[in-house]
Amino acid sequence: MDRTDCASRMIAAPPATVYGALMDRESLEAWLPPDGMRGRVEWWDPRPGGGFRMVLTYLDSTDSPGKTSDATDVVDVGFTELVPPERVVQRAVFEADDPSFAGTMTMTWHLAAVGDGTEVTVTATDVPPGIDQADHETGIASSLANLASYLEGAN
Repeated sequence: MDRTDCASRMIAAPPATVYGALMDRESLEAWLPPDGMRGRVEWWDPRPGGGFRMVLTYLDSTDSPGKTSDATDVVDVGFTELVPPERVVQRAVFEADDPSFAGTMTMTWHLAAVGDGTEVTVTATDVPPGIDQADHETGIASSLANLASYLEGAN
């Protein structure tokens, strides 16, 4: 598992605001699920060595069977590095019986101030082979678009 998936987006909010949305349970539930999904955080511990468990539910699982069940993806995320307001590094493990989804994927959220906004770049390394690269990058881009809408609507 040496594949890397990546997406980025400019967000009209300062890095501290973006970082805050990455580290707030209710915010994460609102913007992280990609289009076609909703999410619920089951437990939350926002510190290095802490993490969270998110249950993502497909609104229509007909063409997108879940990794954990027909309609869900369950992921345990650990915070390995928190550098406010520059970077959040997470290790994500999907709950799945299918070995093609096994392993630990690292997600790095890099925040760079650009003018009055923030360029957010998400890099996923060691992506399990069962996760389609195009779908994954589309999902990351969708989450970033949701984050932009969430934060830009608040300004």
